[in-house]
Amino acid sequence: MSDSPEPSTADATLSLSSLLKHAVIDGDGRALGKLSDVVTRLRDNDYPLLTGLVIALGSAGYFVPMSDVTSIDPLAVRLRTAKVDLRPFERRDGELLLKENILGHRLIDVAHSALVKAYDVRLASAANDWIVTGLDVHKGRWFHLGRHEEHPARDWHSFLLLIGDERGPGSRSAASRVTKLKPAQIADIIESASSREENVLLAHVHEDPELEADVFEELDDSKQARLLHARTDEEVAGLLARMRADDAADAVMDLAQERRQSVIDLLPEVQKTKVLTLLGYHQATAGGLMGPEYLAVLEEQTIGDALQAVRSATTHQPEALTTIHTVRGDGTLVGTLTLVRALQSAPETLLRDAADRHLVVAAPGDDIITVTTRMADFNLLSLPVVDLDNKILGIVTVDDALEAAIPREWRRRRSGG
Repeated sequence: MSDSPEPSTADATLSLSSLLKHAVIDGDGRALGKLSDVVTRLRDNDYPLLTGLVIALGSAGYFVPMSDVTSIDPLAVRLRTAKVDLRPFERRDGELLLKENILGHRLIDVAHSALVKAYDVRLASAANDWIVTGLDVHKGRWFHLGRHEEHPARDWHSFLLLIGDERGPGSRSAASRVTKLKPAQIADIIESASSREENVLLAHVHEDPELEADVFEELDDSKQARLLHARTDEEVAGLLARMRADDAADAVMDLAQERRQSVIDLLPEVQKTKVLTLLGYHQATAGGLMGPEYLAVLEEQTIGDALQAVRSATTHQPEALTTIHTVRGDGTLVGTLTLVRALQSAPETLLRDAADRHLVVAAPGDDIITVTTRMADFNLLSLPVVDLDNKILGIVTVDDALEAAIPREWRRRRSGG
């Protein structure tokens, strides 16, 4: 739902595609020419405001401010004066042309996280102004009957423009609406976008570095590699520093070989250590799938201590905190306890008394089928990967296991626009 005020319902909405077919009538009742385009100004958290019209006279277009417009109806646009400034129209910064920039262009359907095409624009009178209220984004079919103005339209705020030169008022709300999409949804849209659309969307995402890292984690390998190729080593390292270590390691391997070491050298020491460790394992094994973040608590501590450790692990991915691993003083894994089970137990209970000592683990060389089958058989949200001394090297989370197991062509289900 939008926080902006609803347009007045006193006047019916008008169709831009219909208006473009009709004449502009001057104050003396003469036809000046046809409406060529409508000029609007974007406003944060409000509907775009009509600021003027572009009238086609011969091969040129001329601007008429809305202050000179007396009425707009389904048959014509009527002016209060017979005099028109015949200086050719030139678009100014911050202006949006509805026909040139919207009709026939794709934009993001925020609710459905998909790219759709705008077939018509709806206009309405609100107080003493005219505003843009909605868009018709129906999917055209050769057998579809009826005119655009007869199709239902949806609220303007249900969409995000990807016009490439969006500046000033309206751009901040556009960026904020992008951040309301899930990273996987944004990645899906980027993968189906044109180069121009992709650049606009990436610019919005770049305003939130953490979101940008999450989005890059969700991109398919080829798209991610192409986008990283276009960035400097410093930019790539800054992005990988915010990504999960296992995803960062995969991204490093997709870089050109001559760039890998220089990017790794630019990583923060902690992330560099994690990435180098993961690069020692084949991607299609438990070692390659595991993430180095997990929660391990000494078995002599209480459930209350473990829950406090969960609260403090603010930099860990949430999936890594679904299981509490109990260890001895030397780091040997001795038990596991699900977070739900911990919350259901008394805080003073010792972990050694509450943890499940029937361990289900993987070796770093286990293949994907072994990992996923084991997780499915034991209904695990995460699977610890241990060395020969039963010390934890990392954990495979269910999301990473599923991503590795599901065929790549099944991972994305897109809606066409």
